[in-house]
Amino acid sequence: MDNFATPSPLHNQLLSALPDADFERLAPHLELFSMELGLVLCESGELLSYVFFPTTSIVSLLYQLEDGSSAEIAVVGNEGIVGISLFMGGETTPSRAVVQSAGYSYRLKAQLLKKEFNRTGPMMHLLLRYTQALITQMTQTAVCNRHHSVEQQLCRWLLLSLDRLPDNDLKMTQELIANMLGVRREGVTEAAGKLQRAGLIEYSRGHIKVLDRPGLEKRVCECYKVVKLEFDRLLPVRPQF
Repeated sequence: MDNFATPSPLHNQLLSALPDADFERLAPHLELFSMELGLVLCESGELLSYVFFPTTSIVSLLYQLEDGSSAEIAVVGNEGIVGISLFMGGETTPSRAVVQSAGYSYRLKAQLLKKEFNRTGPMMHLLLRYTQALITQMTQTAVCNRHHSVEQQLCRWLLLSLDRLPDNDLKMTQELIANMLGVRREGVTEAAGKLQRAGLIEYSRGHIKVLDRPGLEKRVCECYKVVKLEFDRLLPVRPQF
C-alpha cells in the first residue's frame, strides 16, 4: 500500500488510540485533506473551523514577530492534532500553523471535536495528555533555541520530523527551515553542509533524506530526548504504517 496515496485515519496516533465505539462515532465526519507544503492552516488570532489530525504530513506552529521574522515553537505530526485552543478554552492562539512537510491529514469540524471533548471520555483524556506533551516540546524548543548551536537545533528538528513520518524523506527548503528555527539561511546551509559531508543526510533542493539516524542522535543535544521521552510516556504506542 502507498501510505501517501491512501492514508488511513488510524495512521494518526490519537485517532488510533480511541476505543472502537468512539472512533466509529467520529469516522463518518473525518475528511481526508491534502496538506501542501507552505499551506497556512491557521493565522494568529484566527478562529478555527476545523481541527487537523496529520497522518503523513507535519505542521509547524510558528510565532511571527511584527517585522515578519518567525520561529517555530513546536511541530505536530501523526502523533497529534492541530487546534488545541478549541478544547483548552481559549478559542484562538497567537501562533500560526503552517505545513512544513507535505502529505495528508484528516480534518474534523471544530464543533464536532468540542462535542466529543465535552463527553469527558477517552478523547478528552487523550487530548489533555497530548497537550501536556506539546507544552514540554514548546518549553524545550525555547531552551534549545537559546542555548544550542544551529547544527544541534537542525539535528533536533530532523529527528522530531522523522518521528512523525513513515520514511526518511522530508520535502523541505532551507529557507523554510531557517524561518522555523529563527536563524539566518546561511546558518542552516552551513549546518546542513556539515551533516551532508559527514554522511548523515543527503540534501537536494527542497528535499532532505536522512541516511544515518544513529549518527544524528549522537550529534543532537539533550532537548530531543527530553521531548521524545515525554511523548512516549504520555501517549500510546505509535501506529505502524
